[in-house]
Amino acid sequence: MFAEVAFPIRSFQTFTYSIPNKYVSDIYIGTRVSVPFRNKTIQGIVVNIKETNSYLGSIKKIISLVDNVQVVTPPLWELIKWVSKYYMTPIGKVANSVVPKSLSTNYKPQLEKFVKAKKKVKLEKVFKLKKTAPKQYLVYKIIKEKNIIHKVSSFKNIVSNPLQICISLKDKGLIKIIKKTILSDLDKSVFEPVFKNIVFNKDQNLVIQRIVFFLKKQNFKSFLLHGVTGSGKTEVYIEAVRYCLSQKRNAIILLPEISLTPQIAGRFRAVFGDVVAIWHSKLKAPHRSWTWGKICIGDFKIVIGARSAIFSPLKNVGLIIVDEEQESSFYQDGKEPRYHARDVALMRGSFEKSTVVVASATPSLESYYNFQQKKIEYLRLPKRYGGAKYPKVHIVDMLSNQEETGKFDQVISGLLQDKIEEKLDKNEQIILIQNRRGFSPIVKCNDCGAPVMCKQCKIALTYHKNKNKLVCHFCSFFVINDMLVCQECSNPKLTYSGTGTQKVEQLVKATFPKSKICRLDMDISKSSSGVSSILKSFSEEEFDILIGTQMVAKGLDFPNATLVGIINADLGLYLPDFRSTEKVFQLIYQAAGRSGRSTKKGEVVIQTYSPNSSVIKNAKDLNLAKFYEVELLEREELNYPPYSWLAKVEFVGQNRERLSFLIDKFKHNLKDVYVGLDILGPAPCFLEKLKNNYRFQLVFKSKKHFDPNGIYLHKFINNNFKNYNNKKLLGQNKINIYFDPISLI
Repeated sequence: MFAEVAFPIRSFQTFTYSIPNKYVSDIYIGTRVSVPFRNKTIQGIVVNIKETNSYLGSIKKIISLVDNVQVVTPPLWELIKWVSKYYMTPIGKVANSVVPKSLSTNYKPQLEKFVKAKKKVKLEKVFKLKKTAPKQYLVYKIIKEKNIIHKVSSFKNIVSNPLQICISLKDKGLIKIIKKTILSDLDKSVFEPVFKNIVFNKDQNLVIQRIVFFLKKQNFKSFLLHGVTGSGKTEVYIEAVRYCLSQKRNAIILLPEISLTPQIAGRFRAVFGDVVAIWHSKLKAPHRSWTWGKICIGDFKIVIGARSAIFSPLKNVGLIIVDEEQESSFYQDGKEPRYHARDVALMRGSFEKSTVVVASATPSLESYYNFQQKKIEYLRLPKRYGGAKYPKVHIVDMLSNQEETGKFDQVISGLLQDKIEEKLDKNEQIILIQNRRGFSPIVKCNDCGAPVMCKQCKIALTYHKNKNKLVCHFCSFFVINDMLVCQECSNPKLTYSGTGTQKVEQLVKATFPKSKICRLDMDISKSSSGVSSILKSFSEEEFDILIGTQMVAKGLDFPNATLVGIINADLGLYLPDFRSTEKVFQLIYQAAGRSGRSTKKGEVVIQTYSPNSSVIKNAKDLNLAKFYEVELLEREELNYPPYSWLAKVEFVGQNRERLSFLIDKFKHNLKDVYVGLDILGPAPCFLEKLKNNYRFQLVFKSKKHFDPNGIYLHKFINNNFKNYNNKKLLGQNKINIYFDPISLI
């Protein structure tokens, strides 16, 4: 027997190995194996099994199996193949995303020994111990008096050999020794279970009934759940999962932000207990390994996590929920495979014969269009749960406001300041959103006006006051502020302009010195426990004001938060990207939804320099239907998604002239151009230079009128770029391919 094995490399090539007799019955398609490759042992995945082999040369043998249980089920393998084909990524690379090299079912977590005193012991044993073994007696006395579980290692300061002493006490029948798995961030990564008594309203009942109806059928079905902010979507998810588990099937819940995970996990843990697993990139390695192994063997029934959770090795998946499906964080645009988790979720649902629910208060235009085209069933939650009212929305024209006050560097308007003071007096909480981290995003020379740029990227550095550094948010290059001079004229005098979350925090602290303030952005959220800690503290009303980026604008539920202030609603509005207005509208709408989610009246203050923009006006009126109507007309006119399929081919290299010549050559030699295909470029990317590499792009739009399933576009890209990283063609340059990119920036 022979196996074709793929590796996580840029080539589509597979390699043939013979299967030793002892492994013949244990190897299947999707099995991870250790094999010899050149002069080392590496890990690959079996993509095909055959009885004969035509290769006449020497065939090496598989050395060993990586896992002790089946990890890749047939539906999951079908998903791997689909992702490889659709996103034109070598199957070995896709497989490495599904079953990462760093994870194994053979992982054994670290165990630590704990001790606890037995309840009933004979007093004569204790008296004898005091006389014959004083060190043992001392340790036992501490264990007995405090009557809690102690780490064995905690007695190191008292005795030199704590383990041996504890073993002696156990042998004498005085204590118990308990072994516990040590995962330092396990308990810190979720909220405490949140128990609620829920009475479903009419709309929720109708939605639940519809989802349950198709869960019973155990066939693929997809829904778009459009529920306004605060309509109780999470409670619908819980009820759907409850029914799914009653059918002995499992569930995956995808969330766009790690910040959402702890709170929602707390709700699910309250209902389902310890069968809920958390999965995202901020988990520490031991936690990831332990969790992954438990998922593989079936100890977890529900997986909640960010986009990579869609690849979790959960078996018999009956329900997949994609919460806040419009979020761009569901698209992986860094390393291969470059995929959209929402679309992968729908495909996994079709292979698993699952019910898939994509949900949002502000659905993506693609999902909304698919509902209009009857490709997905539409479910609606039009009212806030419990009769909560929509917040009152105020728009502040910052330009007029600054002209009136004469304060042209004003960050917080008079109205927003008054509202903050009003809410603080009522002991209510405030959320302030500025979708830009750091202190000042622009640092310029006082003399020549040149901005301070990153040496590796064509990007301005951002000043981070708390670290006294100027930092590039793309490559992490930094310079110490005190050592900085103008790169053009060597002038040491610089001007710091623009506003980031750190600056907002400083201003708010100065204006409201008695208030308790916390900040949540990428600089703060280095770990899952850090995010969870801040959100938990705010939820428990330990802080009055939460300042953050877009990560605090969606999905979170704080009943006492009655004011949301959007510091600069224009950020991103005028970017050269076809989705810029959609993203701004969604951010404002979602941010407004964090206010007034209980019985208390909520308010929203939107600060803008473009008060007459239709996007801002529709967001103020919370008029989603009107915005979609206008935006869809514009998209149709310009032939952008959802009216076309989109692919971006990005050329990357260190020599700008060579790269420009190369992409021109590729465009000139394009073959199989068809009716309905528009080609944009070549042109430099909006962010032309990143991490010492220049970037040029070709954009291909395939009209759905001529190409309803995107087949022609995929064939075209495949025929022209299949061997896209052939060194003979590209030299040191490389090509990145993006299907259905969410941005052209």
